[in-house]
Amino acid sequence: MGRLLSKSERLSERELSRRQVLQWAAAGCVFSGFPSLANAGKLLYPLTASKITDDTWAVYGLPEYFSSENGGHIVNVAFIDAGDGIVVIDTGTSKRFGEALRSLIEATIPGKPIIRVYNTHHHPDHVFGNQAFDRQTIAGTAEMRTALERDGTAFADNLYRLLGDWMRGTDTVLPGKLLAAGEETVGNRSFIHTPLAGHTESDLLIQDSSTGVLFSGDLSFLYRAPTTPSADLAVWLSALNAMQAMDVSMILPGHGPVDPKGESITQTRDYLIWLEGTLREAVAEGLTMNEAMALDIPSEFSGLYVVRTEFERSVVHLYRQLEDEIFDGIEVTR
Repeated sequence: MGRLLSKSERLSERELSRRQVLQWAAAGCVFSGFPSLANAGKLLYPLTASKITDDTWAVYGLPEYFSSENGGHIVNVAFIDAGDGIVVIDTGTSKRFGEALRSLIEATIPGKPIIRVYNTHHHPDHVFGNQAFDRQTIAGTAEMRTALERDGTAFADNLYRLLGDWMRGTDTVLPGKLLAAGEETVGNRSFIHTPLAGHTESDLLIQDSSTGVLFSGDLSFLYRAPTTPSADLAVWLSALNAMQAMDVSMILPGHGPVDPKGESITQTRDYLIWLEGTLREAVAEGLTMNEAMALDIPSEFSGLYVVRTEFERSVVHLYRQLEDEIFDGIEVTR
């Protein structure tokens, strides 16, 4: 997820933002100076479905950061044939992505309606495809919906900046159904909802009782560095411990390949422990943020995709908070 723009970085109300231009162009308005708009129809997500177990398909995201080249196709989503209809886990980064996902589902399992869409958390790469689906089928926790309502506009503005034409027409769609801990029968399947937190203030685990597959959202990553813009590391580590105790057949993490051994839990936990310890030590030694960003990444984690980028972003996300925590109450004399 991209960095939120500060107030000073945002355009004034009287200026045309790129987001406005793209939305107006979609409505038929013509502007000069934006030649890429003429090629917007060529921006296609090459989505493919990989069957991971009985009647369950994953659509894998690229192990990258947002760019105008990948269109934000960086997140895993999934869908399940539940007999009477289809269940979808997360919807991707844009309206265009959601539409491509829906087309892929209809081509893979023709003739069945989509009867449930789960949002695992409120980050935009997981929910901005919601527009392609009936809002009344979309489900998430009350806390997740509140967070998306609060942050959705800023998230959208940031992704319009990062992705440009890929985001044309994208806007926030809130879940129409609220979930709590428990179990829900959808079609011929039963899904267990486990609300946790840590990656964000509200993270939802979804487990298919029929297959044992756990859809972890971004509580676990595999072979890609975790992201921390909304993270509470201590709460996240507790959530990973809770996941470790669950009886599952495999995990589909929010980013990375399907995980039959629980490696995504171990790898994410080890990385977060290292990250917190490294940043705490850097703060205690009096390093500046720029000095902390330049610290070495140990070989255990250096092979993770986009690890340098995510480590630097984590310094931005977490450093001031750790400084306040470590130095709170310490009187500085000059």
